[in-house]
Amino acid sequence: MRENEGKFREKEMDSCGGREALVVCSDRSMSVGITVWDMVCGDQLLHIPTCAASPRGLLCLREQFLVASQIHRHGSIGGGAIFVWPLNKPQSPLRNYPMEAIGPVSCSKDGVYVVGGAPSGNSYIWEVADGRLLRTWHGHQKSLTSLAFSDDDSLLISGSDDGMIRVWSMISLLDIADCGRFPSLFHSLLEHTSSITGLLSISGSSSPVLVSSSLDGTCKVWDLVKGRLLRTRVFPAAITAIVLDPGEQLLFSGSTDGQVFITMLDTGLVGDPFDVPEDQPVVLNGHNGSITALAFSRSGLVSASTDCTACLWDFANGVIIRRFNHPKGAITNMVVIPKSSLLSVTNHQRFSNQFRVSLLDKYPQPGNSSMGMITLLPSSCSHRVHLPTTGFQSAVSLNQQILDLETRMYTRSDTNETRDEYSQPDVGSKNDKACHGDEQALAIAFTRFDAEPVVLRCRLNHNQKEKKADD
Repeated sequence: MRENEGKFREKEMDSCGGREALVVCSDRSMSVGITVWDMVCGDQLLHIPTCAASPRGLLCLREQFLVASQIHRHGSIGGGAIFVWPLNKPQSPLRNYPMEAIGPVSCSKDGVYVVGGAPSGNSYIWEVADGRLLRTWHGHQKSLTSLAFSDDDSLLISGSDDGMIRVWSMISLLDIADCGRFPSLFHSLLEHTSSITGLLSISGSSSPVLVSSSLDGTCKVWDLVKGRLLRTRVFPAAITAIVLDPGEQLLFSGSTDGQVFITMLDTGLVGDPFDVPEDQPVVLNGHNGSITALAFSRSGLVSASTDCTACLWDFANGVIIRRFNHPKGAITNMVVIPKSSLLSVTNHQRFSNQFRVSLLDKYPQPGNSSMGMITLLPSSCSHRVHLPTTGFQSAVSLNQQILDLETRMYTRSDTNETRDEYSQPDVGSKNDKACHGDEQALAIAFTRFDAEPVVLRCRLNHNQKEKKADD
């Protein structure tokens, strides 16, 4: 009976175009390549040879291309390499050779820009369609370890090996008239004491929020506009990867000891309506090595590890649904893509979904002032922050826009940071939060598993009741 139900579910997902594929790779050697599995049945769908991606160096561009920065071995000669593969037709990758080795990579939500970070502390930003290297700048003193765009693509966030996080305005980075100068720095966040391992940006209930993780064993929540630290959660092990649930209310933090901690995401911006024991998160145990990547699919949470496996979880019940074995090496990168991206497209689809990827320039090309302004921000900017899409001729205009926005939209009472210790919570700090009148917390909205957070919340509350009873 269960087997028939499973087959029916697979057919239903295929018919509605909801089936997904899991893409993983290792940094062990170029011969290991990229492996693609069917998320539901676990079958291997595809193997792409010649890839050894750097940590946080794999991404899916517009659900049509895989982009991977290739590992640069210590002592090897030459610059870096970034390979690009089209998903819907087998062919050799588009091989790009930047000036130096590239570690983490990220892309804007609309796929217009790709950015890469180097061990030297340099950052590079390319326009995907024509491959132009729009800007390179030395933003950090230590190696870049993580890159992310804000939820509306208006900000670029970079993290480095020394724990520093810097926030850059895309308007400043793409300012044609100011390309020869150091870009305007929006914020410099200095609270972490070790390497940055994850950066997540969400729109937030009243202000854009950044969540960061580090090998210092903490996850921190920041007001992205004001650059203010709101919350700190301390864990018993170094945190190596983070992800939020689709409803952006649960934070999943993977650690060096193979555990995944589940906690409520408390931004500190509004009063928490849930009675959650923040010192006792739910823990998932299923790996024998450090967690290297976390992602969400329609089927649930997915974790990857140095133990050469990836696990699909029913996280509400702490059960592994499926384990994917990767005997060729430790999994260092993972992304979830629609399975339909692997199918050959018709001529009509190719014309309607045309998206061009060009060879990425190795060096900046001379600007042509007669070509006019670049489109700096996508049309899909968050409704929370409405920046004008016209070009800026100087960083002065940018700074004034930011100040105006901050004054108009984010003026509110200051919120002191609260610190949630894993083992010794600071109880006196839990009421130190800003209130926003009658503003209500948004309900958790899931596509296919909307009951799971409710079950998880009940488990968390049950733990709290047991603790009180013991006392």
